[in-house]
This record gives sequence, C-alpha cells and structure tokens, in this order.
Amino acid sequence: MTPALLASALFLFVTIGYSGLCAASPFGNCRKCRGMGHAITTDRKGKTKRGKDCRRCKATGKRIRVGRHLYNVAARLHRDGTR
Repeated sequence: MTPALLASALFLFVTIGYSGLCAASPFGNCRKCRGMGHAITTDRKGKTKRGKDCRRCKATGKRIRVGRHLYNVAARLHRDGTR
C-alpha cells in the first residue's frame, strides 16, 4: 500500500468515526467546567464548595460538538435555500 493511499484511508476512517460520534452524541462536556456546570472553590477552612455557574455552557455542563455545529449550519443553509 502506498503512503498516500494509506493516509487517505486513515483520514476517511477518522472522518466517518467522528461523524458517527456527532450523530450518536451531539453534545460533549464543557471544556471550562469539565461538565459540572459550575466551578469548584474552597472556603477559608479548605472545605470544597460549589462556585459560580459556568458562563460558557450556562450551567448545563454540555457544549455542542464542532462537527454537529457544522452539520446544523449546512442543514439550515439548505433548508433556507430550498424554501
């Protein structure tokens, strides 16, 4: 197998795998709060407590994946263009 063919097969495999992941699970954990929806802080005694709500995910702990966002944009563009 030539290196170019191997690279294109690997790229195709990764692309199909990621699109399958976006179809099965369109939302991933928020990178800022790590899916918790809020920050973890400590009080003066060192005891952990709940901090402020995450502004990036609006305290849901989830974010939309990049591939799913691109699919939504393409679907919206197609839907608006065919009306």
